[in-house]
Amino acid sequence: MTFRHLFRTGTAMGLALAALPACAAPATLDSGDTAWMLTSCALVLMMTIPGLALFYGGMVRAKNLLSVLMQCFAITALVSVLWVIYGYSLAFNTTGMQAGVVNWHSIVGGLGQAMLAGMTPSTLSGTVPESVFVMFQMTFAIITPALIVGAFAERMKFTALLWFTGLWFTFVYAPMAHMVWGGAGSLLGGWGVLDFAGGTVVHINAGIAGLIACLVIGKRKGYPNASMAPHNLGYTLVGASMLWLGWFGFNAGSAVAANGSAGMAMLVTQIATAAAALGWMVIEWIRHGRPSVLGIASGAVAGLVAVTPAAGTAGPGGALVLGLLAGVICFFCATTLKHKLGYDDSLDVFGVHAMAGIVGALLTGPLASATLGGFGDVTSLFGQLWIQTKGVAFTVVYSGVLTYVILKVLGWTVGLRVDEEQEAQGLDLALHDERAYNL
Repeated sequence: MTFRHLFRTGTAMGLALAALPACAAPATLDSGDTAWMLTSCALVLMMTIPGLALFYGGMVRAKNLLSVLMQCFAITALVSVLWVIYGYSLAFNTTGMQAGVVNWHSIVGGLGQAMLAGMTPSTLSGTVPESVFVMFQMTFAIITPALIVGAFAERMKFTALLWFTGLWFTFVYAPMAHMVWGGAGSLLGGWGVLDFAGGTVVHINAGIAGLIACLVIGKRKGYPNASMAPHNLGYTLVGASMLWLGWFGFNAGSAVAANGSAGMAMLVTQIATAAAALGWMVIEWIRHGRPSVLGIASGAVAGLVAVTPAAGTAGPGGALVLGLLAGVICFFCATTLKHKLGYDDSLDVFGVHAMAGIVGALLTGPLASATLGGFGDVTSLFGQLWIQTKGVAFTVVYSGVLTYVILKVLGWTVGLRVDEEQEAQGLDLALHDERAYNL
């Protein structure tokens, strides 16, 4: 168990004392842990801007580049503000929670820490300042709705995007974070679901939302017959590289300490990512006769996603297998499955994030077992697999249903989609009156 599971609120010191043996000394600030977490905050923020922005931006047509960059940037600003006002409290306030008791507080936190009430420079969350923990979790809250952008890229109104982000963050992300990372008194945490750094909270959550969004909003004009090839794969590869680098903060930072757990999380992240990139590249080479830059970049992201829930418990061998499986499975989901079913998930949010997240979340259980080289406290390999399955199923239903409701309400009010003329012109000019390139 990591410090993430032990310290959730501004009264973290009291919770720590209650959880530790009577003879143990109270937690004190550790400068090494703090330095690592400050670094991790910067790394994870870099994943959204500029990492994800460039990764997605390169994959859209030139006339929509600025719209994608703008969406990622605006989401970063909006979620940062909402996180301070009430998001952190909804996600991590544990008032009213009781281990083994399912109630309203098991689903969402209260507003006792709205506007970060009670936090001072000396307030601790484990061995780091609570302000650092707040910032670290803020970066997770930022990237999750930003991931969804790829599913409806090139056709959603900017006004609708802002409303969707605010509502989805409030009713989907914050409760999911609370239910998984809220400790023994939270719903999924009480079940024993393992999610070290966000397989359910971030990737399945965002990936399922992306699938619902692209189905509700509809296909891009001309899809799949018109050419919608990426306009700048150089941007995409640079963005993927930033995601790879930033993900060390995402996964290793989730130990909330500079220790052996962080070190192993960093190692297995590298292994799984490399294996997935090669797995996607090889299977694409076999199927299509040549490897592609988009393919190897997508494979790397699939590996990053898959190892995220398992980073704190899987061993190197398990990470290697997990990465290979993620690369191959996501290749088929983003190509064969997508084309067969005909949905227009513009940048493969479902095919990569949801599917790799599901693979990773399910296999986190078995790979945590010492029998398979893992380091988790797992007594029953198949028992933990069942727990993980319940966690995945719950996340799929919760995210899917609420996302659908939010989108339908917005469709009836502000409207979701730009008109045909604006879509043909491109969102850069139609919505922002700017061009990415002046030729």
